[in-house]
Amino acid sequence: MARYRGSVCRLCRREGEKLYLKGERCAGNKCSVERKSYPPGQHGQGRRKLSTYGLQLREKQKAKRIYGVLERQFRLYFRKADRYRGMTGTILLQLLERRLDNMVYRLGLAPSRAAARQLVRHGHVFVDGRRVDIPSYQVKPEQDIALVDGMKNNPIVQAGLEAAEKRERLPWLVYSPETLSGSLVNVPDRGNIPVVLNELYSK
Repeated sequence: MARYRGSVCRLCRREGEKLYLKGERCAGNKCSVERKSYPPGQHGQGRRKLSTYGLQLREKQKAKRIYGVLERQFRLYFRKADRYRGMTGTILLQLLERRLDNMVYRLGLAPSRAAARQLVRHGHVFVDGRRVDIPSYQVKPEQDIALVDGMKNNPIVQAGLEAAEKRERLPWLVYSPETLSGSLVNVPDRGNIPVVLNELYSK
């Protein structure tokens, strides 16, 4: 399975903003974007005006990095979104938001999408009572997402719950702290997706 194995702080620096790829670390003073506010590499501190293509590339790369998908998978998402009626960029974000690893993160069961992906891949997540270990699984409205029994004291889950207390709960999600479970109420509108991204450029 292909995946990015380099420094994720480098990705945030390249985009010039916090992508919260490391969860709580990104919110603290250890964040590399605050310590080094310029792109990585020997030419990072140079000034260069971006072309229209450059702006499109940066927004596309930002979307890929936020949701943890690689180029081929992102292209498949875009082709799928292009087949639906409506704004392709908005539909693309909705498809990415409905990924199971992203839903686990949004529910506050993991401190980052990478940690949520690990929980899913290791078989710790159930959807409607059935174990699902595919991070890209598309969650449908009213489907119940829950962790296996005994995961409440897991360090990753505890870190996720602590980080979620500092974030505002999303209106399109229902969460039950007693059972460590939740569900998607409906497909979110663009205004309810808390991602700083110009999806018109992310094609």
